[in-house]
Amino acid sequence: MAQDAGAQGMSVMGQIIFFAGFILIFYFLIWRPQSKRAKEHKALMSGLNKGDEVVTSGGVAGRITKVADDFIVLEVADNVEIKIQKVAVAAALPKGTLKDI
Repeated sequence: MAQDAGAQGMSVMGQIIFFAGFILIFYFLIWRPQSKRAKEHKALMSGLNKGDEVVTSGGVAGRITKVADDFIVLEVADNVEIKIQKVAVAAALPKGTLKDI
């Protein structure tokens, strides 16, 4: 009837170290990169100007003709303009990219 007393599991200190390691992994692999991307996208939206060439999250590429508070007007072809929200802009393109397409 003698049982091994050493097989009780992790000690309290071991559990704290395990939990702290889990928090660090979560921070460096998930939260920090997502926060960095959100900060870059916010800077992109605030830096949009007339004449910039952008691509939207839906894949529409065009040149900005008008900038308002929450919306921009994109010229996607000659005399074809669409209004979109600023948050829909996925990336800014280098100048002259639309001429090469």
